[in-house]
Amino acid sequence: MSGFREPGFSDRQKAAQEARKNLLNKFKSQPGHDDPAVAARRAEREALAAKRAETKATREAEKAEEKRVAEEAAAAEAARIAREAEDAVAKLAEVEAEQKAKRDARYAARKAKRK
Repeated sequence: MSGFREPGFSDRQKAAQEARKNLLNKFKSQPGHDDPAVAARRAEREALAAKRAETKATREAEKAEEKRVAEEAAAAEAARIAREAEDAVAKLAEVEAEQKAKRDARYAARKAKRK
């Protein structure tokens, strides 16, 4: 069995030249920008990008609407809580006034009883 033969300089140079030639042929064999197939693919990509942009705009509009509805709900809830707090304060003031009136009436009754 023969051993591995190390490629020499000329072999490496020839391999590099072949690789460059293959790469150039591969590049030349590709269709140009004026080819109908390339134009069709480009149009398809542009249509897809436009559809994506439209979908994104729709999604953003929906998110903005949801955010607006959530803010309105939060504002309504805050107003309800404030109204309940005002009602509680008013009720507490009313109860305190009733208690004071009862206390004053008892005091007046005690004073009237002494005289």
